[in-house]
Amino acid sequence: KGITIQSAATYCIWRGSKEQLPDHNINIIDTPGHVDFTIEVERALRVLDGAILVLDSGKGVQSQSITVDRQMKRYRVPRIAYVNKMDNPGANYDRVAEMLKEKLQHHPVKLQVPMGSEDKFEGIIDAVTGRAYFFDGANGENIRETDPPAEYVEATKIRREEIIEGVAEVDDQLAEKFLNGDEVTTDELRAAIRRATLALKMTPVMCGSAFKNKGVQLLLDAVCMYLPN
Repeated sequence: KGITIQSAATYCIWRGSKEQLPDHNINIIDTPGHVDFTIEVERALRVLDGAILVLDSGKGVQSQSITVDRQMKRYRVPRIAYVNKMDNPGANYDRVAEMLKEKLQHHPVKLQVPMGSEDKFEGIIDAVTGRAYFFDGANGENIRETDPPAEYVEATKIRREEIIEGVAEVDDQLAEKFLNGDEVTTDELRAAIRRATLALKMTPVMCGSAFKNKGVQLLLDAVCMYLPN
């Protein structure tokens, strides 16, 4: 809701929206994104275990994202990319993921399928599990989990195959299953995403609207599952 000038530290206890996640205590450092406060970011990245690279859904990778990304690489910080403001005009999840590849030389793997964008942004499908999430209420506090709506079933299947293929490119264990044509379970896929993310071989890309509290819950689940403990 404004710009950060000094790093702020806080924490949250997160009870995963997925039944199998125990309580996690997540320590959060919010670093400045502005180019004038680069040293502040540098100080924070030296002590962080994992990072969330927040990108604007319309503008994508900006000049400051490039600077911060360079710092993350220097300190070998595994990261998840979060495409924010999916309800803003010009929001484009796929294009921002593509920019991660072109401008930052990441190996981005899109883990979700957004249901609509801009003013039609309704919710998010987790392509790993194939479940759809709607965030009802004034602040998206009521999470509704359903099967994907009919028009997204095919897209979800395709996205899951893309995830398996994308992770298999950088993870030998999953590559073996993929090449043998074996069925990959959700747990195996998550374990592979975690291994590849920690090894800095890939960047999981997620999306949502932080201001409306849509998709932040799934992002916190991903922090627990894919970033270092």
